[in-house]
Amino acid sequence: MSFRRGVVRQSKFRHVFAQAWKAEHCLDDVRVSRVTWDGPLSAVNPKFMAVIIEAGGGGAFLVVPIGKSGRIDQSCPTVCGHVAPVLDIQWSPHDDNIIASASEDCTVKVWQIPDGGLTAPMTEAVVTLEGHSKRVGILAWHPTAFNILLTAGCDNVIVVWNVGTGELLYQLADAHPDLIYSVSWNKNGNAICTVCKDKALRIIDPRRGVVLKVREKVHDGTRPMRAVFLSDGKILTTGFSRMSDRQVALWDTKDLSEPMAVQEMDTSNGVLIPFYDPDTNMVYLLGKGDCTIRYFEVTDESPYVHFLSLYSNKEPQRGAGFLSKRGVDVNKCEIARFYKLHERKVEPISMTVPRKSDLFQGDLYPDTAGLEPALLADEWIAGRDAPPLLVSLSGGYAAPPSKHRDTLRSKPKMASQDSVPAAAPVAKEPEDDQPRAATRETGGNTERPKREDDILNELLSEMKALRAVVLAQSQRIELLERQLARIEDGDV
Repeated sequence: MSFRRGVVRQSKFRHVFAQAWKAEHCLDDVRVSRVTWDGPLSAVNPKFMAVIIEAGGGGAFLVVPIGKSGRIDQSCPTVCGHVAPVLDIQWSPHDDNIIASASEDCTVKVWQIPDGGLTAPMTEAVVTLEGHSKRVGILAWHPTAFNILLTAGCDNVIVVWNVGTGELLYQLADAHPDLIYSVSWNKNGNAICTVCKDKALRIIDPRRGVVLKVREKVHDGTRPMRAVFLSDGKILTTGFSRMSDRQVALWDTKDLSEPMAVQEMDTSNGVLIPFYDPDTNMVYLLGKGDCTIRYFEVTDESPYVHFLSLYSNKEPQRGAGFLSKRGVDVNKCEIARFYKLHERKVEPISMTVPRKSDLFQGDLYPDTAGLEPALLADEWIAGRDAPPLLVSLSGGYAAPPSKHRDTLRSKPKMASQDSVPAAAPVAKEPEDDQPRAATRETGGNTERPKREDDILNELLSEMKALRAVVLAQSQRIELLERQLARIEDGDV
């Protein structure tokens, strides 16, 4: 009798090792919010960590430098401009000092955190976005276009904003008949996927306001679901079966009739929040109230969603922040880091791939999305799409200065829906005129052509952006005229 030996799937992530940091590196006495909302309650980038906290008489969140540890004093300044509890916070992918917050007070506010963190309570937002009639619980920055922010509220409405001007760009009021559970952009930002209380998965073009595809009953259970776009265009969803088993499923957007894969896990009632890493194609699942973090690798080989391992400890999690890849320690082969929220503590947890060599492991760190946006807001509004601009993590990552970064340095004029917004890039004012004048007086002719070139480039950039705005407005007028014609013909 012969025995056929099973073939072990080859993957460099089969031995990902999760380890919590030592107690001296944790944050203590953090009064994590008790709000009844199934969100992560935290957001992390390479500069700062933000946590939604309990606040009497309003809504607040804590922002501290990423390296801070130890006890958080009760007098520590917070961002406290909302008049009701904060439900979601998200850092801008194109500026590590800009964070958006959504609240039960029906508003979304955008804040600019100074380098080094807060020295006094922050109550004045750079921009306040008002367009929802009920509490707002979902935020999603556009992955490649600068200053484009999507919000979703309990009014079942999705709104896309130009944060640079404060303008409401697109409003999807009729796409969802019930509460929206989650929204995710695809890789280049020309579509979103949503899941709703009606158990349906929708793929939507937000610029045209068109629902491209719908799949009814993605999961049969009545508990909340989540969906996230993967980098190859597939969609991963989490939810519950009819028997209340927690599930994870993978869907091919070309054919939503049947899932590519479905895995059942356990009967816990915590909503599974997926955190997706497009560089490794790994998905981390955290259940609120769970003590575990499960992680999977998504591949083109059946069964497509491969369970790798799980991290477990004795303390249940209230939420977690997921550090962007630019912030991980490449010298320790760290491929992901979570900041797990306990009741009164924040605990970092590193995911590493053990390697013997001290050299940079290029196979673990493909080029990743950098801070520089691929598109300006007006280019995206005009219909352009582009994948993220990638940077190398070899030798660690240092953020380059960005020519677009100053568009939120002062409070923008709130543009009305009927007016044409100003061009997105704002020309930087010289910080000090005296040295420039001195250069001119001492025969600094070598500086003058360079300044003239800079001014010319800024003018050309503004003309290009303005042309894009005009094109976008023309398309919007054409769309409205078509809708008006349909109404007049009795088609609506």
